[in-house]
Amino acid sequence: MRYNSHYLFKAELFLKRHLRDYIFLFLVAGIIIFFDQWTKTLVRTSLPPSGVWAPWHWLLPYARVVHWQNTGAAFGMLQGMNLLFSILAVIVSIAIIYYFPQVSRQDWLIRLALGIMLGGAIGNLIDRIQYGAVTDFISVGGFAVFNIADASVTVGTILLIIGMYWHEKRLESEKRQEITGEPAPVSPPAVNEEPPDRD
Repeated sequence: MRYNSHYLFKAELFLKRHLRDYIFLFLVAGIIIFFDQWTKTLVRTSLPPSGVWAPWHWLLPYARVVHWQNTGAAFGMLQGMNLLFSILAVIVSIAIIYYFPQVSRQDWLIRLALGIMLGGAIGNLIDRIQYGAVTDFISVGGFAVFNIADASVTVGTILLIIGMYWHEKRLESEKRQEITGEPAPVSPPAVNEEPPDRD
């Protein structure tokens, strides 16, 4: 009993320490999940499978909404591997949730990217569990049909790469300052700061 209480205390302490971090993560992911599931529901209730819709007929060759069920990866790749990608989505989601509090708040772009990626992973995971396939509906030109969750994972990955590049540049700059002994740039005085009195 004491053993379990010890681990419950540690878990509670961890959550309290990182509550603000997780609020940000789940808020970003929640927004992505909401819009992803909302748009998929609209497609499922408005179009039959393989149905096509566009607001204007002339737009059809360039962009349209297509009701497509995908049992593979994003953008229609590796069909018939729904279970594998469900497991991968769970692993990725757990990894993001675990790793997120370790990311400095200075690296805001990495944190944003992880939130977007988490939302995309869970958005498609909900479909896989509930329907056995992911609902794709955005079709542009000859490109593979995709959805908001797919786009979120892609955009999140791009932002993550950019964020990690900025992170490395910041570390290099801090290390250079440490080696050369250059002082950090002094912040300019506040606008409302009064000049010192002169006797």
